[in-house]
Amino acid sequence: MVTFNLSNYNPGPFILVGIPGLEQCHLWIGIPFCIIYIVAVVGNCILLYLIAVERSLHESMFSFLAMLAVSILVLSTAGVPRTLSIFWLGAQEITFPGCLTQMFFLRYSFVLDSAILMAMAFDRYVAICSPLRYTTILTPRTIIKIAVGISFRSFCIILPVVFLLTRLPFCRTRIIPHTYCEHIGVARLACADISVNIWYGFGVPIMTVISDVILIAVSYSLILRAVFRLPSRDARHKALGTCGSHVCVILMFYTPAFFSILAHRFGHNVSRTFHILFANLYIVIPPALNPIVYGVKTKQIRDKVILLFSIKATE
Repeated sequence: MVTFNLSNYNPGPFILVGIPGLEQCHLWIGIPFCIIYIVAVVGNCILLYLIAVERSLHESMFSFLAMLAVSILVLSTAGVPRTLSIFWLGAQEITFPGCLTQMFFLRYSFVLDSAILMAMAFDRYVAICSPLRYTTILTPRTIIKIAVGISFRSFCIILPVVFLLTRLPFCRTRIIPHTYCEHIGVARLACADISVNIWYGFGVPIMTVISDVILIAVSYSLILRAVFRLPSRDARHKALGTCGSHVCVILMFYTPAFFSILAHRFGHNVSRTFHILFANLYIVIPPALNPIVYGVKTKQIRDKVILLFSIKATE
């Protein structure tokens, strides 16, 4: 039996090939990816700027929205620039530490996004079901505790994945048929048993996200029950309107995420090209749509954006 000295083992660089089957189109595929990424960065930065400077937006809902904007910027920035460098510069080589770093931030931001959406659902529950106690329950100190708690939880869930990869010996090909480092994709290149990687890397984060989805569903069940008990139609419409943007973002985040995860794990009939292309769209489209959805559906933000650009136009 061959043994490996893992304490001093440092595999060479990996090769990210991009989107298999579409290598000839990489140059053109990169153009819409770059445009959407720029929209995501600019839109979320405007959102963060407005939340920071406008006192009327210094509420718990907008604090969680600011966290979500930062998290999805990390998600897209961890993947898109590397993807564009592959498409346009042919920079396919990535070091093992660089691969681990990219994988950590992609997975960490994904789990953190889910936790933030759960916190936002709790915020909407308190706002609608206990409006008179809203400011006493969700105080600035409580918001900070929630932010630290969900950030630490996400860190503790994803960090073991990094150590599960560092323990593996890589003595086969180091070619990754993807645009970024994905945990199971990298683990499958190892010449060792990866059962623990598969069970932990797939099971624990997914069960965490599923638990978030269940809590979100419970929150909205209680919200709907409270809304339909309101006496007037206008009151019901106003209450549901405050949840509209959050529901849109929930669907926008979870629908493609679960499709991509399940297709990767069970969709053996799904072509690799489609899966990788869809996985790349997931890390760029939701970040771009997030500020648009909140800008259109949330009156406070919509009014501030209009005011901001009207001031710029008159200068």
